[in-house]
Amino acid sequence: MTAPERRPVVAALYREALPLRLTEVEELAEVRLTKADGLAEALDGADVLYQWHSFSPALRENWGAASSLQWVHATAAGVSQLMFDELVASDITYTNSRGVLSRAIAEFALGFVLDMAKDAQGSFRLQQQQRWQHRVTRKIHGQSVLVVGTGSIGRETARLFRAVGMDVDGAARAGRPGDCDFGRIHSSADLVEVVHGYDYLVLAAPLTADTRGLVNADVLAAMKPSAHLINVGRGELVSTGALTEALASGSIAGAALDVVHPEPLPAGHALWNMDNVIITPHMSGDSEDYLDDLGKLFVDNLKRYCSGQPLENVVDKALGFVPASEPSLAT
Repeated sequence: MTAPERRPVVAALYREALPLRLTEVEELAEVRLTKADGLAEALDGADVLYQWHSFSPALRENWGAASSLQWVHATAAGVSQLMFDELVASDITYTNSRGVLSRAIAEFALGFVLDMAKDAQGSFRLQQQQRWQHRVTRKIHGQSVLVVGTGSIGRETARLFRAVGMDVDGAARAGRPGDCDFGRIHSSADLVEVVHGYDYLVLAAPLTADTRGLVNADVLAAMKPSAHLINVGRGELVSTGALTEALASGSIAGAALDVVHPEPLPAGHALWNMDNVIITPHMSGDSEDYLDDLGKLFVDNLKRYCSGQPLENVVDKALGFVPASEPSLAT
């Protein structure tokens, strides 16, 4: 990317709280703070759109005012829902916040595994009843995991799971036998054929045309009856109806869902009241300092933009995510 000849203009889109590290942004650029209803005016002559309100559809709605935009940055890793035909066809560079939340999400996924293996929910229910009821629980050491999605989140998850003695494979667009973080990587198109071999199926993939509804009734039916599903990716990776049926029938043992479809899950939905289901409100990446980390990533990339250096986390707009050259097994 060529360095701008003048001080760049950044339209910073927010909803309620202002972006963190705003002073550092203002040292590098002219900043126009705006909410969605003022975006058209803020985009007039702007070089950069900083989507602190990461999932706002306001750019699509005000696309006609974006004639001078060169770069859009979103404070989210999954940006498929923000893509639209005109943006994809444009020369605008799009970056996301890949990597910032990966460790926190991996820790959350491990927490889900421990919660289910040690029956923490059951213990809490017994505690509420003031019942002292001894049980045995499962070890996670030696248990097998298939992580769908081998990007930043999936790899961090694999490393953490391996550190506690779990056997971890991956699933991605293309399969291969050896990898430094996964024992092997299957093609995600082959889930029905391979999923029966795993105790945990962990979803950490971006939402794309290929992954939407990836875990359907056939995949769920092919899982072990003792297996658990964990979703820290996107709710639409899973057929909610098929999952509800599989959990109710005992076709799979349980599920831990940080994301669902639809989101939020409607009141009265059957998943809310199932003892073998854990539901959290799309919070797995939101650790105490994550907002500051998101702000720092943008500041670092803005410095690159101002000096003409290549930007980090450039999204392939046709794919909807940042493509990565995934490392192979070290020899």
